[in-house]
Amino acid sequence: MSKWKLIGLSLILSLSVLSGCGNNGNNGGNNQAGEGGSSGGNGGGKTKTIKLFNFKVEIAEALDRMKADYEKEHPGIKLQIESMGGGQDYGAGLKAKVASGDIPDIFFNGGFSERDTWLEYLEDLSDQPWVNDVLDVAKEPMTKDGKLYGLPMNLEGYGFVYNKDLFNEAGITEPPHTLTELKAAAEKLKAKGITPFANGYQEWWVLGNHNVNVPFAHQPDPDQFIGQLNSGQAKIKGNEKFNQWLDLLDVTLKYSNKNPLTTDYNSQVTMFASGQAAMMQQGNWTQVQIDQINPELNLGVLPMPINDDPAENDKLLVGVPNNWVVHKNSKVKQEAKDFLNWLVTSESGKRYIVEEFKFIPALKSIEVKNPDVLGDLATNISQYSSEGKTLSWNWFKFPEGAPNEFAANIQAYISGKRTRDQLLDDLNKTWNNLKK
Repeated sequence: MSKWKLIGLSLILSLSVLSGCGNNGNNGGNNQAGEGGSSGGNGGGKTKTIKLFNFKVEIAEALDRMKADYEKEHPGIKLQIESMGGGQDYGAGLKAKVASGDIPDIFFNGGFSERDTWLEYLEDLSDQPWVNDVLDVAKEPMTKDGKLYGLPMNLEGYGFVYNKDLFNEAGITEPPHTLTELKAAAEKLKAKGITPFANGYQEWWVLGNHNVNVPFAHQPDPDQFIGQLNSGQAKIKGNEKFNQWLDLLDVTLKYSNKNPLTTDYNSQVTMFASGQAAMMQQGNWTQVQIDQINPELNLGVLPMPINDDPAENDKLLVGVPNNWVVHKNSKVKQEAKDFLNWLVTSESGKRYIVEEFKFIPALKSIEVKNPDVLGDLATNISQYSSEGKTLSWNWFKFPEGAPNEFAANIQAYISGKRTRDQLLDDLNKTWNNLKK
């Protein structure tokens, strides 16, 4: 946990990130756009196209604006950007591109087990000029055998995003930090005719990444627990933190919007941003979309408490959401590297990171001159981080395919088709079936 304290101190002073990634693939063997010319320009007189496959749909519009600026600054270079995320399965989309031979020049990778799965496609970026500016904890997901294979997009945090004005309307004077306090707040909201939670439980990643991460993050040593799951020394069923996590999940269901299993990401955020619910399980990446709907909302981020221990629960979940990577056989590999370098070192690129993408930093060299520009959510998360009140992200360490299966397991429980015990059995079986 001490390493997060270091991050937090840097978070408030600096900012670096990258988001969005490109797509449209570029097979290293036959990308015609990459033929001819020197790196970074049109030395051979041919226009070179860098295909980016973007995971971060929230910044798709900002990426289009950035594309225009980059192309203006770099004659002879074209950015071809395709976005897939939110309610779509980015990983499945990327696999489909690889299967068709259309591998993007720049794409996203979550690190850890996902890094290892895609390692044969990843360019070693250890020699890039921005490497020494990356926060140590942000290097970890993409470091293998001393080599760095990705540029961290940013740091993000999540919990229950909440509408402070609706809380005030319901007479909630102190934000809840324990499970009992959260229940009491939900009751007050309900009594005022305010829907407490907008739950987007149709989305696999809301459940299979972020929600189920909570009991993993609350383990005394999450990495040790994951290792013990892999070795068979530990089980999910019978683990105290998983039982407590279900207490929290049950609270969100008791005070939920109607039909949470058919509520997708966009519907969830729109419902919340339009004042139809007081809380939603999301993070600072929603700031851009919320601002587009109602920029006047007074927002904050609450912990996701699983019991009544304030010291354990008054923490937000903070991590590196994804990393930009370069296809090592791309014929515009140097141009792709040049673009990433521009993004995190040029004044234009850094402006997009801070002001347009509203990213919390993963690089020490990007200064946040005005913290307000990031919005309420990132500011709140940065404050928690600076105080060392954070919990870890662990889903990139799960067996490949586990988050999707976990989501299906949890959705079956939400629909009433499985009991608590059956759900915990299902989660354990999923892990055992998929672990290597």
